[in-house]
Amino acid sequence: MPHPYLQIMRNHPRRVTVAYIAVFLLVFLICWTIIPFRADVNTGTSPISVYIDQDDTQDSVRIKAGNPKRWTWLDWYYDAKPRTGHYQIKPGESMFDVYRKFRNGIQTPVRVTVPQVRTLDQLASRLARQLMLDSTSIATVLHDTAYCAQLGYTWQTLPALFIPNTYEMWWNTSMDKFMQRMQRENKAFWTEARIKRAEGLGMTPIEVVTLASIVSEETAYVPEMPKVAGMYLRRLQIGMPLQADPTVKFAVGDFSLRRIYFKHLEVESPYNTYKNKGLPPGPICIPPVKAIDAVLANEQHGYLYMCAKEDFSGSHNFARTYSEHLANARRYVRALNRRGIK
Repeated sequence: MPHPYLQIMRNHPRRVTVAYIAVFLLVFLICWTIIPFRADVNTGTSPISVYIDQDDTQDSVRIKAGNPKRWTWLDWYYDAKPRTGHYQIKPGESMFDVYRKFRNGIQTPVRVTVPQVRTLDQLASRLARQLMLDSTSIATVLHDTAYCAQLGYTWQTLPALFIPNTYEMWWNTSMDKFMQRMQRENKAFWTEARIKRAEGLGMTPIEVVTLASIVSEETAYVPEMPKVAGMYLRRLQIGMPLQADPTVKFAVGDFSLRRIYFKHLEVESPYNTYKNKGLPPGPICIPPVKAIDAVLANEQHGYLYMCAKEDFSGSHNFARTYSEHLANARRYVRALNRRGIK
């Protein structure tokens, strides 16, 4: 007796043919649909970064990912509005893997560096290059008096909040979340030991950072920072004006000045420490951690004056008396004149 399957083939040849064709088409359709999904998107050896912002659409996301045509097959799987964020396409990942990341918002953190800059506007510009935020919105928050007050600062003292470092965070972090992160980092930085050192100087953390900002602008030579800090602390202790040239540059708003003239010293500004005793209203930059620690561990000595060395090495000549200081200043002025620096 013939096998039932053979019997069906003899009795219904057309049905069998149709069935074969249907199975073939089904297999072809499955392969045509699934194989492209499993194809590698990144055939290189390094991850590819894709940044999706609020203005992106499905089309622009496909273009950013570098495979616009082939990815149209996954539109059925993807939300109508792309999720913002920074995504990495790793070597060997398929389209399905990548789209799943996009749909579920599986981001890769970015490294955001808080830089040592002089103004809040400069900070806004630098942060905007690293986060989804734009510089205008960042600057608006940084200069918002009410917002700063909520954090315990004024916009003049706000630079003291930021500890220069590199932090991992989401690229689409909101400004409010960013500021909350900076508060946590500031609190972690100001350990009990650092706070006690500040109290020993009769200063608050904000005042320490303010003086550190002057120290860092005076010298980039780290081994000299404790000596510079000690000199300014001694001036504060005896009620002498700080007379710090960097504060004059800040008051004038020209950080490119190579020489400070009497006209600059007469500028009316609370930041002009030639005309005002004590510390300025706030930091004149976001100082490095080494400058802050230099203030906390300052060098105690008898120097009251400092002047840049005439060899332009970046270090300074220190003096105990004004006459010694004038001699150092004359040598430096002659060196400036020889180089034609005005």
